[in-house]
Amino acid sequence: MPLKELEVRYASRRSKDYKLGDGGGLYLLVRPTGSRLWRMKYRFDGKEKLLSFGRYPEVTLAEARLRRAEAKLALARGEDPGPKSPSPVTSFEAAARAWHGNRASGLEPGHAARILSRLERDVFPSLGQRDLKDITAGDVLTMLRAVEARGALDVSRRLRQHVSQVYLFAIPQGWATHDPAAGLATLLRPKPRVRHMARVGAGELPALVRAIDAYDGDENPRRRAVTRDALLFTLLTWARTNETRYATWDEFEGLDGPDPIWRVPAERMKMGREHIVPLSRQVVALLESVRVYSRGPYVFAGDKPALPISQNTMIYGCYRMGYRGRQTVHGFRGLASTWANEAECYRPDWIEVALAHADRDDVRGAYNSALYLTPRRRMLQAWADHVLGMIVAPQEALVA
Repeated sequence: MPLKELEVRYASRRSKDYKLGDGGGLYLLVRPTGSRLWRMKYRFDGKEKLLSFGRYPEVTLAEARLRRAEAKLALARGEDPGPKSPSPVTSFEAAARAWHGNRASGLEPGHAARILSRLERDVFPSLGQRDLKDITAGDVLTMLRAVEARGALDVSRRLRQHVSQVYLFAIPQGWATHDPAAGLATLLRPKPRVRHMARVGAGELPALVRAIDAYDGDENPRRRAVTRDALLFTLLTWARTNETRYATWDEFEGLDGPDPIWRVPAERMKMGREHIVPLSRQVVALLESVRVYSRGPYVFAGDKPALPISQNTMIYGCYRMGYRGRQTVHGFRGLASTWANEAECYRPDWIEVALAHADRDDVRGAYNSALYLTPRRRMLQAWADHVLGMIVAPQEALVA
């Protein structure tokens, strides 16, 4: 039923908001403060929306009804009577920041920060203030050539992708009409071939394992034991050098239980995420033997108990065993990965998580440090059995 002027004029305040309807979606919203506001509810493009016509008595009942009628006419023409969107973003920097803001919540924080840093350092200085529609393929290529000139070939390719993604974000919103970076991939200088960390072939693994077990490259007995055990621990856990070096006793959990783990904190991981390593029986036995000579917080302490072994301790150990240029400590991971993939009974996801590799897939990239813990435990146990089975007359403590 339509409102009367007196109803509007004498609408009293209450403890909560309430509405006085006039029909056609128009109503007076009365607030606890006593203010009276004209609103109109309507639907457009399948969505419920709200118009604000102002405050009574500045806007009278008759004026509110006139604005309702105008809104109805706009709807009849297929137009949205609501406030028009602000002027579209046109500068590349504004569009890029809007694109980045739209994506950031789905990215690992460190990765999101690196993307924005690349744009701020290399793209915004030359293209940032340019109108999106005015930027040509030549402009983008000139920017990329400058990045290539300093030898950052991988960065130049990533930047081309970022620029293209900004345009793919902007085009549907009417900010641009085409992507000037789309055809530039084949014009960029190719990345140099990746030089993988040296490692021996699978057929030479038994000799390597026996060399580690019999390591005698240091005159100092304690230093010799630390190097040997650190190498074997790294081989069995698929860890990186610094993850082993800085391992502390308080990171190990459940060593006397059925499901022991090594919880590597995020700040020590390459990808900035906590990593949980399920420990095989052999690794637990190795850690028990290390406790005999370990001093201080570090599992593999250097000559000074308060410090870990040096960056070069394990790689020099490889050199002393005769593996200079043939096997690196990081190459242990490649040996393990090859074994797991060729076994054809371990899923690629298990292997990648065990290696603490990043997954750029938006869904699987929401990394859970405990992901696939049970199958990874079986896999690492099988690896330990495989590796230590190569040792002639293996030590009883490591095969128990």
